[in-house]
Amino acid sequence: MTALATHRLKRLGERDRDDALAKAEQYRALNEPEEAESICRDVLDVAPDNQRALRLLGLALTDRFHVEWTGVIDEALAVFRRLPSLYERVYYEGVAWERCAKAQLARGLVHNAADSLERAMDLFAEAEAVGPKDVPEPILRWNRCVRFVAQHPELVDARERPRNHEFQHGD
Repeated sequence: MTALATHRLKRLGERDRDDALAKAEQYRALNEPEEAESICRDVLDVAPDNQRALRLLGLALTDRFHVEWTGVIDEALAVFRRLPSLYERVYYEGVAWERCAKAQLARGLVHNAADSLERAMDLFAEAEAVGPKDVPEPILRWNRCVRFVAQHPELVDARERPRNHEFQHGD
């Protein structure tokens, strides 16, 4: 066994959490989701219910969808389901499905993308209904989805054509 195999994770101290999460946000902004994900896991290791870490971890996972979305979508959704606020759970699940739709479309999985986008829009509508009335995010995301469909009419066409042999999430 090499010396590298004997190393163990170190635990963050309570005073380090906010600084660590600020670094996770910076890594997300730098398009380094794996770094942000690692930091969030360090925080959640010592504070399993830290809302900021849960949100950031879920978003960092969705940042990876352009490379890999299968399996990662399930983990992102599971993380978002740990948020205590119904509004946040529904809203962030919508974000995950919207990002998944974009990744699926980029891979030519048009039917899957259309299904994922519909799911996202349903969740954004639900978030608007259950959330605070002065929060514009669900409306903004809904409108982005509508514009995305307008830019990609093949999504509408996919709803009218039978499926070919695309991979379907959950099958």
